Amino acid sequence: MKFQTSTKLQIPRGTDDIMPGEVEQWQWIEQKAREICSLYDYHEIRTPMFEHTELFQRGVGEATDIVEKEMYTFTDRGNRQISLRPEGTAGVVRSFVEKKVFGQPQPTKWYYMGPMFRYENPQAGRRRQFHQFGVEAFGSPDPLLDAEVIALGMHYFQALGLKDVRVEVNTLGDVESRLQYREKLIAYFEKHIDELSAEAKSRLYKNPLRILDSKDERTKEIAAGAPSLHDHLNDDSRKHFDTVLRALDLLGVPYVVNHRLVRGLDYYTHTAFEYTVDIPGAQAGSIGGGGRYNGLIEQFGGPSMPGVGFGIGLERVLLALGAQQVETPSKAGLDCYLITMGEEAKLVGMKVLQTMRQAGLRAERDYLDRKMKAQFKAADRLQAKTVAILGEDELKQNQINVKQLATGEQVTIALDQLVAYIKQLT
Repeated sequence: MKFQTSTKLQIPRGTDDIMPGEVEQWQWIEQKAREICSLYDYHEIRTPMFEHTELFQRGVGEATDIVEKEMYTFTDRGNRQISLRPEGTAGVVRSFVEKKVFGQPQPTKWYYMGPMFRYENPQAGRRRQFHQFGVEAFGSPDPLLDAEVIALGMHYFQALGLKDVRVEVNTLGDVESRLQYREKLIAYFEKHIDELSAEAKSRLYKNPLRILDSKDERTKEIAAGAPSLHDHLNDDSRKHFDTVLRALDLLGVPYVVNHRLVRGLDYYTHTAFEYTVDIPGAQAGSIGGGGRYNGLIEQFGGPSMPGVGFGIGLERVLLALGAQQVETPSKAGLDCYLITMGEEAKLVGMKVLQTMRQAGLRAERDYLDRKMKAQFKAADRLQAKTVAILGEDELKQNQINVKQLATGEQVTIALDQLVAYIKQLT
């Protein structure tokens, strides 16, 4: 079989290679997420990157942009409809129900990290394969848990050194409040139906709250005059939201109440929130958000049990860190670069190198048979702290030369003391 070698293979649009030098930043923000979650007693869960399409249709909502326009969906060889996950909550809730975790003592507090997939127009901070860090807490209707989840996200941003992050927060009410408001909203938009966008018309009877989130300019003007959900909250919903706000005040979390915030997913009840920060060049300042979803577990076949959580876009976090010039870790340098001279020294050098690595030292050597000057340049390029030189003469005397590149100081030590000597310098 002949292959065409002239075809240029390129990365798919809307995806990125995370290269050495960049991946250390990713590892750092991921590790910070793990550290913060540990403080709040959240434990990691890893779910598949693809699920049955019905999961997202039922959970995220058929009238959402995600399901209608953005999901990567295909038919597998068993003629099943499969979708790459566009968000994390649905898969986590499915696991909670399928594994019958609801039968264990509650609350259950989980977190996740990993790639998500949405077919949308690629731009700064918005990719077709993107990465999220999210938390989910199940089993408690307590509004203080809503406040804890919001505060956890803010704690994460503070731990990264990100400044001026704000929280926009709203209440979507309970089911009773939503049903009453839904009728009022439909009646209002029906009066303007001829002026609504085609998308808004399609949502009018499926999920009229999503019209409040419309990007169409005329629809936005009409939505600005729509009845407010806050005027239709029952006492329980109002009390829940007031408690969330009081808790955020006590915790010192800066927030703004945004009565028009509905989020892009159908499953939210009561609290909805969004983290925002100024990101030059990005379409919007949102870097994450979430809310309470008291009916989702039941919708997936579990018992009537509440949940609350958030999802944070890691690409957007990195954009914000870059915009604020927050110093993040880069590729770590070497503890030692080993130079050998002579065939026997070269062979023994492999054992020396392995001994350093097994002792926890970052060590490397030349594999291109370059001259010593070129090897020193390689050591400098790899940000090595020391260079160890092993020649035939040193080998006969069971010794090795070690040079500190920062100071130029050079010593000759016993070969079996190399690890201890380098460790005391690092």
